Amino acid sequence: MSPKHVIFKKLSRDKSVGVYMAKRDFVDHCDSIDPVDGVVLIDPVQVKGKKVFVMLSCTFRYGRDDMDVMGVAFRRDIFLTTRQVYPELQDKERSIHTKMQEKLLRKLGDNAIPFFFEQPFYLNLCALYGILNSQPLCSQRCAVEFEVKAFCAENQDEKIEKRSSVRLAIRKIQYAPEDSKTIPSSEITCEFLMSDKPLHMQVSLEKETHYHGEPIKVSVYINNSSSRSLKDITVAVEQVTNVVLYSNDKYVRAVALEETSDTVPPGTTLKNVYTLIPLLAANKERRGIALDGKLKHEDTCLASSSIVKEEVLKEVQGMLVSYKVVVRLNASGEVAVEVPFRLMHPKPEPG
Repeated sequence: MSPKHVIFKKLSRDKSVGVYMAKRDFVDHCDSIDPVDGVVLIDPVQVKGKKVFVMLSCTFRYGRDDMDVMGVAFRRDIFLTTRQVYPELQDKERSIHTKMQEKLLRKLGDNAIPFFFEQPFYLNLCALYGILNSQPLCSQRCAVEFEVKAFCAENQDEKIEKRSSVRLAIRKIQYAPEDSKTIPSSEITCEFLMSDKPLHMQVSLEKETHYHGEPIKVSVYINNSSSRSLKDITVAVEQVTNVVLYSNDKYVRAVALEETSDTVPPGTTLKNVYTLIPLLAANKERRGIALDGKLKHEDTCLASSSIVKEEVLKEVQGMLVSYKVVVRLNASGEVAVEVPFRLMHPKPEPG
């Protein structure tokens, strides 16, 4: 028995155009990006002699659509490309790129037209993200959104009528790369006044890349040769979100936290393993948390780490997300050690 293929379908209100796509998740492989393809179904009677266009857009949204403060727009197109599909500008057979398009064309008939977009390399930015309740001024969200739109118009630059257009949100996602054999670790040595010997703290993780929902084991070793007593040890996973397109805002939020009662008296050592699991379920009511994008009412999760090539321009990155484990302790002043890591989705098995 052959597996079922889910087809995503959406029609305009006046039924003039409809979009059919075999998938809505497109993978960014860092060295290449999956092309966006599908089929547009046209009703020539409802189109009424107008042209039909398909648009692929990547938009950065900062706050509500209707906000405009001191002339600063809160919505900006990072990437936008539009193609005319009706009347057709080239032979239909030349526009077919995938087997799924061939199957849809056979099923939908003569009024179905294929479309195909290659995503530019510089769009090597993170998947679609949103920030929950980022700040009072922008109480709605901050996000990078990808969308396919089909619409009827006399030309592509005129105002688009909502009843004659259809919008289908898509996602661009990244999967975790092959993990290196390097064990992430960091250490610090502190010397204090009135103390002959230093304090040494080392923090390490099992691996560089962790998957969403996977426990993160944090190994902490403290050698307190100083004369100070150490207490109030806290271990946290912090999410760092840089909104780089407009104002270079930076949000640092602890998405998993363990406050311990462990102490390290002078001249003693501590060796312990703490386990943290960063989950959206424990952070839904918090401000400034970046999320992976979702389609309709699907569940989502904390935003995955961003992997961006160095040559990609800052202006088209929109939002960048990273994670780190931070261990803090009180030694009559805060001492902290940070270990960066990646939090991502595992790459699916072939097939």
